[in-house]
Amino acid sequence: MNRASTLGSKWVKTKILLLNKELRKFVPETKIYNQTNLQQMLNKHKMVYVKPINGSFGQGVIRVEKNDKKYRFQAGEIARSFGSFLGLYTSLNKAKLNRSYLVQQGVDLLTYQKNIFDTRIMVQKSPRKTWEATGYIGRVAHPKKIVTNFHNSGKPLPLELLLNSYLKNPLKKEYIKNLQHLGYQIAKHYQKTYPRFKEIGVDIGIDKQLKPWVLEVNTAPDPFIFNKLKDKKMFFKVLRYAKANGRFLHVKRK
Repeated sequence: MNRASTLGSKWVKTKILLLNKELRKFVPETKIYNQTNLQQMLNKHKMVYVKPINGSFGQGVIRVEKNDKKYRFQAGEIARSFGSFLGLYTSLNKAKLNRSYLVQQGVDLLTYQKNIFDTRIMVQKSPRKTWEATGYIGRVAHPKKIVTNFHNSGKPLPLELLLNSYLKNPLKKEYIKNLQHLGYQIAKHYQKTYPRFKEIGVDIGIDKQLKPWVLEVNTAPDPFIFNKLKDKKMFFKVLRYAKANGRFLHVKRK
C-alpha cells in the first residue's frame, strides 16, 4: 500500500494524532469496529459514530446510541430502535457499507437553531512554503441528518454566527484563533510522518463545555466550501494557496 492510500485511512490518521501527547487530548476515543468494541464503547460513551475507515463526504456514517437497555441507530434519514444489543448489531451490519469501519466516541455537539454543527479549519503551505491557517467555516447538519458535510446536505455558515450564542467578542475571536492554532499544530505534526503533503482540512466538533474535538483530518480538503460565504476574501486566499500547491490550476477566479 502506498503512502497516499495509507493516509486516506481514518485509522492511520487517528494513530498519527495519538503519537502527540499535546494533540491526543483532542482526539475522541476510536477503535476498529467489531462486536466487542462497539458494545464496550456504547457502554462507556452511550453515543458513538460508526465510520468507514476509507470514505468521504460523510457517506456511510452511522450514529449509534444506548439509552438504558434500548438501542438506536441512524443512517442518513432512517432511524431504527432495538430492545437488545444483538438486534442492533445484526441490523447495523446490514445497514453499513461493505467495507472496514471504525467506532468513534460520540461528541455532544453545539447546535445552531436546534441543528448540530462543527467547523472546518483549513491549513495550507503558503507560497513561501510555510504552514498557515487560511480558512475556517461552520457546517450545520440538515435537520434530518447526523452529518454536517456540505456534500451531504450540510449548510456552510460563518463560524462567528454559529458561536454567537455561546461566546461574545473578544472571547469569540480568541476562541477561533485557538481553533486555527490547533489546525496549525496538527499540520506541523503530520508533516513529520508525511513530509510531502501541503494542505489539510481539520474537522473539529465543539462540545457543550466548548472543548474542541478533532473528528477527522482531511488530506485533500475541498477549498470550494469557502465560496459559500458571502465574504469571498477567505475563499480567494484558500484557492490561491491551493493553486500554488499544484491543485485546481484550471479554475479561474471570478
